[in-house]
Amino acid sequence: MKRILLIAFTTFATLFAAEAQEVKNIIFLIGDGMGLASASMMQLENNYEPTIFDSADNIALQKTYSLDNRVTDSAASGTALATGFKTNNTMLGQLPDGTNPESLMELAADKGKATGLVVTTYLQHATPGAFYAHVPSRHEYATISEQLLASDIDIAIGGGMAFFKERYNNHKKATKAITESGFTLVESLDADMSGERILALLADKEIENRTGYLAKATAMAIEHLDNNGNGFVLMVEGSLIDGMGHGNDAKGQQGEMRDFMEAIEVAVAYAREHTDTLVVVTADHETGGLAIISGNADFNLSEQGVEYKWATGGHSGVMVPIYLYGTGAELINGVMENADLGKRLKELIQ
Repeated sequence: MKRILLIAFTTFATLFAAEAQEVKNIIFLIGDGMGLASASMMQLENNYEPTIFDSADNIALQKTYSLDNRVTDSAASGTALATGFKTNNTMLGQLPDGTNPESLMELAADKGKATGLVVTTYLQHATPGAFYAHVPSRHEYATISEQLLASDIDIAIGGGMAFFKERYNNHKKATKAITESGFTLVESLDADMSGERILALLADKEIENRTGYLAKATAMAIEHLDNNGNGFVLMVEGSLIDGMGHGNDAKGQQGEMRDFMEAIEVAVAYAREHTDTLVVVTADHETGGLAIISGNADFNLSEQGVEYKWATGGHSGVMVPIYLYGTGAELINGVMENADLGKRLKELIQ
């Protein structure tokens, strides 16, 4: 009996200590369109050797459907992850009744934390936009661009200059609007990023024709945000995993997944050295309905009998994994709604 009580007390004490431990920093990595099959494919392509996914401290699952559709788009799922509220497809940071729920980034900024975004697409895209924008349609790029400049984000790295030029008529006026908002504009990862607030709007070719771009940009963002003694929240998106799913391109998705996994490794390495940091890796939805089946020789593999097949050129409604590393990893468990994951992350930085 004493042994049972001791075990129960020890378990309770451990859970209480974990709950009480402060999560100072959150690094939230979202693989746009990444399903469990995408992670499984990378294990096969790694000759069955462990990948960064194998070293997760905890694993959960999230349901991705939106408020008005069993299959979500990136705006609705991004909103759920960023704010803790489900919404209709195409709505970004806004609910059907017009309410604009506070995002994880906005909450973090209110608490004096630094915030950042790193993506492999334009910064006005649905997933990054969900962390700072509030519009009835994800396609309102002019308004989303304005809201990015009005946000409290400290560093943002990605594409999107074309939308600023469209909103402000030309490059010169766009640059003026950006600098007047308090951002230092840079247009290359090799540029000086010593300013207080950085908006890195990179050329498409620098993002798409890249080797290690996402890991490098993630490391640069962490270094910049780490200067804030109150902590930080960083969202990193492997944006083009989704595009390869839409195109049913297994080899292309492998390349995007490798880039994303390198960025995860950067984040986890930081978390292992800074024990007040939680790393969350998930997807907004799965794209393509990827299946790994027995079949003819697959030229992407060095062995016989495995093929990558796709069920659709669109999104699917399957659950997606959540990989957790570092402080607080044990506090996110089981099968949950995507909005509940968003709520939990907001609770952890209270």
